[in-house]
Amino acid sequence: MTVYYAIGDVHGEKAKLDDLLAQIASDVGGADHRIVFIGDLIDRGAESRTVVETAMRRNAQEGAIVIRGNHEELMLHAYERDETIGLYHGAMNGGDETIASYKAVNGSADHWRDAIDAAHVNWMRNLPTMHRDQERGLVFVHGGIDPKAFPNDSDELRMWTRSERFFKSSRWPDREELKNILVVHGHTPTEDFEPDVQPRRINVDTGACFGGPLTAVVLAPGERPRFLHAR
Repeated sequence: MTVYYAIGDVHGEKAKLDDLLAQIASDVGGADHRIVFIGDLIDRGAESRTVVETAMRRNAQEGAIVIRGNHEELMLHAYERDETIGLYHGAMNGGDETIASYKAVNGSADHWRDAIDAAHVNWMRNLPTMHRDQERGLVFVHGGIDPKAFPNDSDELRMWTRSERFFKSSRWPDREELKNILVVHGHTPTEDFEPDVQPRRINVDTGACFGGPLTAVVLAPGERPRFLHAR
């Protein structure tokens, strides 16, 4: 059975991603495996364009799973609405760093959208907001799920949720759809830059763009989750 390596929010931190992918390559040992990018490849860090290229290549050549995060959604929203100022461009979300990484390669166009590779935009549009391995009970999603609606949550909720109802997984309702599942997510940086392991969920956003490590959880059949870190 497949060993999953689920990578948390990269946010343009290419050096940490390269380090983590090298660790994964050493860890695999010939096992059937699959890499999952949990979303938020872009923004804040300086090398978003090359991070996207890496994920696209792994997706096309190796079948890596790439989940759409809220930052990909923010970029698509700004791109499709031709925004020049607003939520995406502000310092809080770090969109200007992503735009700069594209302009560094494609030139300083008159409009920021003209510097963005169209193939990258089209690829992001088609990213799923959730991936499930139903045989293993694994759910990969960027933000989280709605315990009352899963698996019929909205795309918006999967990308954006930080609800207490999701985070307090020990209090999830007694629904057949939630039995024996493990949700792997990111989106909310952990306060101590360590993975947050709770009943039925694991948060692998360990704040790579805020000075923390980039983390991957290793999910092998019949084994406890373990972690790789690139600092």
